[in-house]
This record gives sequence, structure tokens and C-alpha cells, in this order.
Amino acid sequence: MTAPLTYSTETAEALAANRPVVALESTIITHGMPYPQNLEMARKVEQVIRDNGATPATIAVMDGQIHIGLDDAALEKLAQTPPSEAMKLSRADLAVCLTTGRTGATTVAATMICAHLAGIRTFATGGIGGVHRGAENSFDISADLQELAQTPVTVVAAGAKAILDLPKTWEVLETLGVPVIAYGQDEIPAFWSRDSGLRAPLRMDDPAQIAAAADMRARLGLKGGQLVANPIPPEAEITRDIITPVIEQALSEAEAQKIAAKEVTPFLLQRIFELTEGKSLESNIALVLNNARLAAKIAIEMAKS
Repeated sequence: MTAPLTYSTETAEALAANRPVVALESTIITHGMPYPQNLEMARKVEQVIRDNGATPATIAVMDGQIHIGLDDAALEKLAQTPPSEAMKLSRADLAVCLTTGRTGATTVAATMICAHLAGIRTFATGGIGGVHRGAENSFDISADLQELAQTPVTVVAAGAKAILDLPKTWEVLETLGVPVIAYGQDEIPAFWSRDSGLRAPLRMDDPAQIAAAADMRARLGLKGGQLVANPIPPEAEITRDIITPVIEQALSEAEAQKIAAKEVTPFLLQRIFELTEGKSLESNIALVLNNARLAAKIAIEMAKS
């Protein structure tokens, strides 16, 4: 039996013709911001990919099917789905969501799985999950890291979300053998900030080289994908000295309120949005658009091989 995949017309035609396709997650739509701003953002990201020569494929689970690419009606339906009615899907939840016929929004891990099933090799997102602060006690580590170690998709992100323990996140990826490639600079970016104070283990400045590295991993029989850490555009950056105390305050509030597990990230992002008077969301949208541009360029190069 094959996986229950259904394709938008645009995505199906692109894949059949071996044209470049970029996968997009859907959690940012259902859980990232309210309607109609989420729909406007999703349309913008898709259009940026088209403008840069590739086809967008937003991935979500609806009506017992993994949708690879959403037409505008399906995108609007998903954007209007309340967060309480959309499962936030990772590797552990995907099969249950499909079996029960619920609506599901894909995280990085689930998007990678679905993209690979569909033959899509490039994926643009905002930031990956990672090791949460205090993980030595909670063991709270995102499934995104293990997925990068086993699913051959190139993920373009602005690093890991800055609310995480970044040094531990990069250590885990190193242990798992995941290439972390900083694009155009020597430091790993930290989501809202261009620098993290951490030197990147690898650097590449050319989308063609990034695509070639993915091909070489396949030729070597190495499992997993690669993470391309793409810094936020300078004009949209919130520098470390400004964002760090805001993150610390939000983390303290989460701890005081005993917020844990999957509820931590949405709470923190909402509090940071409030504490920065909306600047964090503006920066988030800017970095997603920037990652979509780079992912399109990488996908174009991958389509040549």
C-alpha cells in the first residue's frame, strides 16, 4: 500500500516535469498567527518561491490525506482552522491524524517526512526545533533533530528558534551527523538575530554547492538531510542584545506558570510578540520569506541533477 498523498494541480505538474519544488510547513499557518494575517503570509511565501523560479508545496493533513501543495481554497480553509482543531503534527502523530481523519498542521519533522514521500528534496521554514532549555531535567528535545538525521531533505531555516538552548542543539546535530551549513557567514544565525556567538561548523555561499553536497551525501549512502542556516536580512534583525532579555523574561513566565511540552513554544512566541510590540512577528515573516528565496535557488540547482 502507498501513502495517502494527494497533490495540488500546480505541484503535480511541477513534479511530473521535474521542475524545482519547495516544501512548506503548515504549523506556522494554524498556530503561528491569527486569520487573516496567516493566509496573507502563506500566500506571500508561496509567491516568493514562484517569483524565484520554483513551485511551492504547502503540506498539511486534511480529510485523511497528506496534501502536497494546497490550492487557494484549501489554503484558506486551513488558515481559518482554529489552533484547537488542528493537530500539531510530528513523526509520532502523523499516522494517527490520518487514520482519524482530523486536520493536521505539519511541523519541521512531519513536513520532511511528507516531502520525502512526495519526492521533494528542499524545504523552507522559519526555524527548526531543538534542545529546550533545561532539557537535562525535562528531556525536552524536538523530534526535528532526529528527522534531520534520517530523512534526506535539505532544510533552509534561520537557524534554530532562539528560545532554545542553541549550543546544545548544535551539539546534538553534530552527534547525529547532520551538516549545519551557515549561508554567507561564519556564525550560525539565531533566528531573529544574524549572529549567535557560535561559529558555524560549515559554511557555503553558493546554492549550487549546497545542492551538490546533498547529491554527494546520497552517493555516499549517508542517511539524513542537511540544515542550511540562512541569516535574517539585516533590516529585519532584532539584535542579540535586544532580544535576549525579552526571551529570558518569557522563559521565566513560562516556568512560573508550569507550561511544558508542546505548549511551551506557542506560549513563548506569543509573549515575545507582546514584549516586542509585534516586532518579533514582523521579523519572523521577513526571515521566512528570505528562506523561501534561498530554498527556491537550491531547488533549481537540485532539479538539474
